[in-house]
Amino acid sequence: MSSAVTRPAGPDHLWSVDEHLEDILSTVRPLEPIELHLLDAQGCVLVDDVMVPVSLPPFDNSSMDGYAVRVADVEGASEEFPAVLDVVGDVAAGAADPVRVGPGQAARIMTGAPLPPGAEAVVPVEWTDGGLGEGPVSGMRARSLAPEGAEGQVRVHRPAEARAHVRAKGSDVKAGERALEAGTILGPPQIALLAAIGRGTVRVRPRPRVVVMSTGSELVQPGEDLAAGQIYDSNSFALTAAARDAGAIAYRVGAVADDADTLRSTIEDQLVRADLLVTTGGVSVGAYDVVKEALSHVGDEDEAGAGVEFRKLAMQPGKPQGFGSIGPDHTPLLALPGNPVSSYVSFELFVRPAIRALMGLADLHRPRTRATLKADEALRSPKGRRQFLRGAYADGEVTPVGGVGSHLIAALAHADALIVVPEDADRVEPGDEVEVVLLG
Repeated sequence: MSSAVTRPAGPDHLWSVDEHLEDILSTVRPLEPIELHLLDAQGCVLVDDVMVPVSLPPFDNSSMDGYAVRVADVEGASEEFPAVLDVVGDVAAGAADPVRVGPGQAARIMTGAPLPPGAEAVVPVEWTDGGLGEGPVSGMRARSLAPEGAEGQVRVHRPAEARAHVRAKGSDVKAGERALEAGTILGPPQIALLAAIGRGTVRVRPRPRVVVMSTGSELVQPGEDLAAGQIYDSNSFALTAAARDAGAIAYRVGAVADDADTLRSTIEDQLVRADLLVTTGGVSVGAYDVVKEALSHVGDEDEAGAGVEFRKLAMQPGKPQGFGSIGPDHTPLLALPGNPVSSYVSFELFVRPAIRALMGLADLHRPRTRATLKADEALRSPKGRRQFLRGAYADGEVTPVGGVGSHLIAALAHADALIVVPEDADRVEPGDEVEVVLLG
């Protein structure tokens, strides 16, 4: 982690959303590439282009169970006048030395089996009598009338064009082509392709390990009984889930009480498994804002450049924020506010892009679009701050969900977008066009 941006001077500087995000992204660097086995690479980002060493499929093969034939031998075949062919053998999937099909001959073939020499097409078994010899020549008599070396006869009731029901060599991908581009996230289909072209391992950037912890002596774990003045810890669950959704391997740490020494010790213990630390709560100006107390001077004894800076942002919700590094490896740490909506909005704007930057992705942000505001009354916003309101987006329109309070978790659960009100606007009228961040 290294700084490349000149930070605004002075502790009283009011940071813009863009300044804070730029500071984060200028210091967070992609994780070093490693070689992983295919299943271990799921969810990781490919570092290099992957070229195809061998065509897929590697040989012409049948797409049906049926009979491999020559086109001329089944020309004009019908139910009334079937083509009667001598069956010279079977061709199974994996056959290394299939039989040759000559004039007047056919070979039973299975799906995926190589097209035998001499054959030009495959007729599905449904187009035939299945080798049962129904009609005047049937059963054992068909076998007795077949030439020496043949395995009975088959009647074909329909003609076939050249290459019918044949998967051509290289019809999927050809040797020398690019199978996957660098920067691709490896999901099940991509892993299937890598396996199909013979790759057992692949060079990727690993999924970032993100440790999430919430602070506050009032927090109780879900499932436990609440005492007076206590609330359930939702932030650590929300942010851990959000980190996993962004592509990280996320670890949730139980809520830490309002004690600076305990918090500092807990963070130090977590450094061994963290590529990124995320805290929530304790970053404002209250008497028990322990994250700020614990981390404001933590870098004084570390190498130059370490430490966490706490700042105010011109945004709502999410005005108090912290960002910096901690520990001998300068592990990035983002300190988010404690109100649930403030915490989640801050994650989407700042932590998610940081996670995707660690993964080495070029596309860091949630998609954005323009939408018509569908509301009963105007939306008000404090001038000079960029406001992010919860909304429901559909068909080019966005409807506000819930109020502006940063504690409204129920409203957040029913929102799939953030409505952006820019710093220079203090109200947005129904029917106005607004910017929308799509949350998934």
